[in-house]
Amino acid sequence: MMAELEGRMQVEDEELREMIDSAVLKEAEETYLTLKARLRLKKELFDSFRRLDILQELVDDPEITEIMVNGADHIFVEKGGRISRSDRTFDSAEQLEDLIQQIVSRVNRTVNLSSPIADARLEDGSRVHVVLAPVAIDGPVLTIRKFPEPITMDKLIGLGSITREGAQFLKTAVRSGYNIFVSGGTGSGKTTFLNALSEFIPEDERIITIEDSAELQIRHIPNLVRLETRVENRDGSREISVRDLIKASLRMRPDRILVGEVRGAEALEMLQAMNTGHDGSLSTGHGNSPKDMITRLETMVLMAADLPLAAVRNQIASAVELMVHVGRLRDKSRKVLEISEVTGCEEGQVILEPIFTFREREGKDRKRVEGTLEKVGELRRREKLRAAGLDK
Repeated sequence: MMAELEGRMQVEDEELREMIDSAVLKEAEETYLTLKARLRLKKELFDSFRRLDILQELVDDPEITEIMVNGADHIFVEKGGRISRSDRTFDSAEQLEDLIQQIVSRVNRTVNLSSPIADARLEDGSRVHVVLAPVAIDGPVLTIRKFPEPITMDKLIGLGSITREGAQFLKTAVRSGYNIFVSGGTGSGKTTFLNALSEFIPEDERIITIEDSAELQIRHIPNLVRLETRVENRDGSREISVRDLIKASLRMRPDRILVGEVRGAEALEMLQAMNTGHDGSLSTGHGNSPKDMITRLETMVLMAADLPLAAVRNQIASAVELMVHVGRLRDKSRKVLEISEVTGCEEGQVILEPIFTFREREGKDRKRVEGTLEKVGELRRREKLRAAGLDK
């Protein structure tokens, strides 16, 4: 079939299916194939040409949340928070590399020997990360993090990730226009929680989302602009960074700006946007606690400009009003561990006051984390609540 397709510019799916049917029928004349084997062969052939080859069934499995390919012979999956090895393997490293090129080319990205690391996404919004040789020593590495469907705040409440009281507090804060920053470690659910927070944004606002790879699934906002970064390509296309996109978004008359994740110098532009009339902006970042996230934000801003540390801290205290910290606990569950208010800057330090804190309690099963998000304080900066008529 590959020999038959070689040299043809484009083949429609229907024509490809007809070619597959013909090839399978011809094979069945020479070798006995059951109906089940024929159907499976047809599906696998179509997947190899048009979809994700041997990984397609894993992507289609709703229980699998992450797929990790460590070279052609080692495929692992995460299901229910547990990682296990799949019995699937690629026939060769070349087959895996062909799949990787197919994935990245769909989103206009490039990955090769000179640029061996790339981020991409699938059509369903799943996040893809690729590392090739010479960086990856034992063969191409492909990681797919799935986002099968938007997880709503109600579903997070049902899963025990947050209490109804905590969710109602955040709903009021989002609708009132508080700037909120979500922190957490890798795989803690930052993007998922940001997506859930976005459902509280009023429908009549103009929203601009900025991401490395478009993952946010905001469906209730008609006036929505989605922006995605671009890497530098050999065809002469220059790199467009998160920092560039934040600058551009300020000229698009946004009511709010949602930055998927800040990792570096773009933190300065994000803070300036929050400080210049774009109330209710949301973002996420890697941090082990709200306090640690504040320190990391300071470092990121200093990467962008040579500013006095006191000025940087004052800007953070003015821009970010609420910090939400999410974590992945020892039983693999993901929970909101703290909601804190940034109350200001005193004696050169950014002050955080906890409003909700997760308190663990002893249970019968020590492997399972039991506890609840308890209210431990009150919101002090209430001007936006009063302006929105939500100060109750």
